[in-house]
Order: sequence, then C-alpha cells, then structure tokens
Amino acid sequence: MSTPPAAVHAIKAGPLDIAYLEYGPASGWPCILGHGFPYDVHAYDQAAPILAQAGARVIVPYLRGFGPTRFLKVETPRSGEQAALGVDLLDFMDALKIERAVLGGYDWGGRAACIVAALLPKRAVALVSGNSYNIQSIARAMEPATPTEEAAFWYQYYFHSERGRRGLTKDRRGIARLLWRMWSPNWAFDDATFDRTANAFDNPDFVAVVIHSYRHRFGLAPGAGDPRYDEIEMGLAAQPRITVPAITIDGDADGVNPGTARHAKKFTGLHEHRIFKGAGHNLPQERPEEWALAVIDARALANA
Repeated sequence: MSTPPAAVHAIKAGPLDIAYLEYGPASGWPCILGHGFPYDVHAYDQAAPILAQAGARVIVPYLRGFGPTRFLKVETPRSGEQAALGVDLLDFMDALKIERAVLGGYDWGGRAACIVAALLPKRAVALVSGNSYNIQSIARAMEPATPTEEAAFWYQYYFHSERGRRGLTKDRRGIARLLWRMWSPNWAFDDATFDRTANAFDNPDFVAVVIHSYRHRFGLAPGAGDPRYDEIEMGLAAQPRITVPAITIDGDADGVNPGTARHAKKFTGLHEHRIFKGAGHNLPQERPEEWALAVIDARALANA
C-alpha cells in the first residue's frame, strides 16, 4: 500500500505562521517530528511515510526562521533561544488541538521535543531524541570541552562574531553544505537532496534566528532573550529530568557530537539508548527505517 505525498499546510501558532508537512490519516496517532540546523522538513521524507503506514498522523513543522514559516509581527524579536523552540512546539500543538503526541527530533528539533517532554510531560506520549538530552545548560556554557569537541564547534564561535554573521548572510548554503559533509562523513547526499533543503535557508529571518541561537546559548546575545520566554528559560536552567518513555539515539560517525550515552541519568522513565552504525548527525535522513522503528518502539514503551 503506497502512502500519499505529504500535504503542505500552515497554521497561526503563537507569534508564528508555521508551515508544516502532514502524512497519514487525520485519525492516526499523533507524531510530531522536528528538524535541526542546518536542515529542514525534508529530513523526514522517507521516515514519515513509513510511520504513516504504521498508522501515525505525522506532522513535520518548519522551525522558526526556516522555509515558509513566518513571524506574524515585524516587532517580534527573532529569538533562536531554546525556550522559544519549546514554546513554538507547544503553540503548534495547541493550534492543531493536539493534546498529546509522540514527539521526536534531533538538534534544534530534538531540543524542542526534550523541553516539552521535560516541562510538560502530560503533552508527550513518548520521546525520540537524537543526541539524547538536548536541553542546554547556559550557566555552564563557558566550561571548555575537549580540544576535539571545541574544534567541531568552530561554526558556533564563528557565529559569535560580526564576521560570522556576515559570512552566514553571504553564503548560508556554502556553510550548510560544509557542515553536512563534516557532520555526516558517510552520507553520500547529492546536489538535488541538498538543494531541496537549502531553499529553506532563504527565509528572511534565517540569519537573525540562527545567530541569536548560537549567541544566546553562550550568554552572548545582546539583551539576552525574548522576555516572553524568561519563565521557561528559568525552568530549563534547573536541567529538569525527562520522565516520559524515551528512546535516545546517536550516530557513531557524528562529526559534531561524540556520543551521549552519558545522558542516561537525565531520563528517569522507561529509556533505551541506540547507536545507528555509520550514521552521522542527520539521523532520520541517513537512517529513515531505523528512525521510524525507534518512533514506533517508543510509542510501544508508552503503551506497555
């Protein structure tokens, strides 16, 4: 049985008009999947149809600053802070009238899913998170990592500078393509695959959101974050544990994250950690079948 192509929709949610793809029947079990930086909804082009065939209503939103998603007001701060991503996901669920869903994602999208699962566990049936506990500890942001890890974070430090902001403005596709290659050394993506996603970086707020994200997490954003999210940021500063059933995933060839098995103590509910052999950072696009199975298995954990 073939799965119909994803339907493209948009809905007003909080400060945004969020564009999203939807797969599967409207009556299916809700599953919301978030992409990372510098990726987009096409990370789930293969995994989402598998889940739809398994009975899911799969919803994949473009994050703020990506693709057709737009801010509703000019005066809204173009914040990329972690609390904004988490609240966007909650606003999105509320707009769609989805009370509970299986939440999944990696990188920025995984961070949003972790935030909702940690702070409002009743909204998450289960969690699938690439690189495990993605909630940032901003208070510890200035503690140095190993030299190898610091070298992998070059792009973050680049974005702290005016030179980096101008570089991203001038050649966002060139930077993104380089990061894809560095972070997923075994992934032989072609030009068409990259170009399909790179269109999402033409969003007029892409640079502002990205730059704010990588400055805020180090406490370097002028004026800090958007006051709308201050209470959520305070809650995240406590590094809350995640109690919902969760499957966490690493790729053993991830060029930006050396592995997160050590995060297990942050998951106090049913929890399983998996390694995708040969996979890099873009887990659902590099290993769609394994990602889809993890989502199905996470839901089964919740129903056990």
